[in-house]
Amino acid sequence: MGEATGSNEHEECIRDELRTLFLFEELTDEQLDILCEAGHIETFPAGPLVVEGDEATCFYVMIDGELIMSKRTGGVDVQTNRTSQSGVYFGAWSAYVPGEEHTYQASVRLTKPSRCFVLDSNAFASFMQKQFPMAVHLLEGHMVGGRRQSQIIGQREKLLALGTITAGLTHQLNNPAAAAARAVADLREGVGKMRHKLAMLADGKFTPDALRVLVSIQDEVAEQVAKSKAQELTALESSDREDQMGDWLEARNIIGAWDYAPTFVEAGLDVDWLERVEASIDDVDCSATMQSALGWLKYTIDTELRMNEIADASSRISALLAGTKKYSQMDRAEYQTVNIHELLYSTIKTLFGDKVGPDKPIKLVKEMDKSIPEISCYPGGLNEVWDVIINNAIQAMDGHGTLTIRTGLQDDGMVRVEIGDDGPGISEENIGRIFTAFFTTKPFGQGDGLGLDLARRIVVEKHQGDIRVESKPGDTRFIVCLPLVAPPPVVPTPGELSAAGTE
Repeated sequence: MGEATGSNEHEECIRDELRTLFLFEELTDEQLDILCEAGHIETFPAGPLVVEGDEATCFYVMIDGELIMSKRTGGVDVQTNRTSQSGVYFGAWSAYVPGEEHTYQASVRLTKPSRCFVLDSNAFASFMQKQFPMAVHLLEGHMVGGRRQSQIIGQREKLLALGTITAGLTHQLNNPAAAAARAVADLREGVGKMRHKLAMLADGKFTPDALRVLVSIQDEVAEQVAKSKAQELTALESSDREDQMGDWLEARNIIGAWDYAPTFVEAGLDVDWLERVEASIDDVDCSATMQSALGWLKYTIDTELRMNEIADASSRISALLAGTKKYSQMDRAEYQTVNIHELLYSTIKTLFGDKVGPDKPIKLVKEMDKSIPEISCYPGGLNEVWDVIINNAIQAMDGHGTLTIRTGLQDDGMVRVEIGDDGPGISEENIGRIFTAFFTTKPFGQGDGLGLDLARRIVVEKHQGDIRVESKPGDTRFIVCLPLVAPPPVVPTPGELSAAGTE
């Protein structure tokens, strides 16, 4: 969709009328004559004049009339300005900057017939470059410097995110790694004692019948240990069973009865099970005694339990690494079709698993719409958004409170993600500045004010979505709206790649 075309013929441009516009009031007569010769004055009817994203072909300065300027965000046009000020300009205002892609940066709609000075973008660029070469160079440098600054800040944010992931992962890996190390040490001690038992076999202290009974008991107890994982007892039940088993063992003069009892209970054994073991020992005429049989049992159970601990620790480490891999999207292209809930879960588990959860200082409430389809997006970028918002929520709650995550599909087809906390809220004076770069309410040295600006750019600029915040004491919500299909990355043509390679 291009510019609207007026119903009137072009008017002759008059130098003195241009001078009444603040943009041109300091120009010389010669400069005004150049503009009048290159441009014209035209009256446009009410309605759209330029559309955001279209090729910028004209530069406009309104003389009389009224306009509304808007930008598209979250799938809707958001009004950014409404004015009837004479001299307001819009359109191809940056056409004079070399090397830029010149598209309209905003949409303009006239609310009533309006007269505008119209200048072709190429003529405007030529005028600026010839008449104000120094200003053009300064503005070009400012824009290039701004892009360079954004790139540096973006790289810094990525390094900070990497540091956060590394610190969180190191902290969470420490516990399962330490558990595995302890289990290995205990297992090594147990295997040493089993070697001692093998020496007893070599000395002929157990008959073949007794050995077959002991091996059978070992097989049964190994199976019982596996079952016990799915039948965990409460602390009170465990204590009662230990007392019963300790008394039973002590009544049979078992040495170390009260050391054996906790191990047997952990393995899921009870007195009835031990009585069956006792009966099987008595059924054979052998040198096996209940004491030796229980010794074999304990070593077997210890070994099985330690191997379970190592397996559990290894599984937890694998799960943490898988979550981190999914979070960072190391194994995926930048643009992917993904499940939005998986992205949220991976961020919480990878970065905040030690703070958020059922037994953690921050309780998690999830209200997820499972009917939401997968979305095409930039997963790595969205994970950065969740990281920033959730981290701010945890800090706002001072490490204790309730984090609430809601998802849903809006009537306009956008995916809605709400991340809320029950902290003190954001003051009215700050809420309007919360997404402004370098603005922060944190003490000096604890925040650079770039996190939410980065989140805004990822959601709005990269995904063509919307992000906003609603806040009152005890209920702060960051609301992220995303399209089901974000704009895919632009693939350079072979010609552009060749040109880039010669720079």
